[in-house]
Amino acid sequence: MHAFEVLGDPVRRRILELLAEGAQRSGVLSDILRREFGISQPGVSQHLRILREYGLTSVRAEGTRRVYSIRSAPLEEIDAWLDQFRGFWVQHLQALSAEADHRDGDGAAR
Repeated sequence: MHAFEVLGDPVRRRILELLAEGAQRSGVLSDILRREFGISQPGVSQHLRILREYGLTSVRAEGTRRVYSIRSAPLEEIDAWLDQFRGFWVQHLQALSAEADHRDGDGAAR
């Protein structure tokens, strides 16, 4: 599975968003994802396994609980790959900003 396939799933992206706030117990993640996506605990476990196998997360045991954390190295690799496209985005966003600066609130040119 390629990194973008892993990140293409909204549940896995949400898990990473939650972990970006700090390490989380699997039960906490399951509760949140059950509410937001309506998926079962075994379904959440499958998503966590995929993230762990790809290296985007790490897990440690705290007694009988599993605590997940984000691993930055794979995300840095993805960011480096995306960097080649940032110039394209920045150029278009700057052009859009310049156009917006030349128009008033009703869309008429100044």
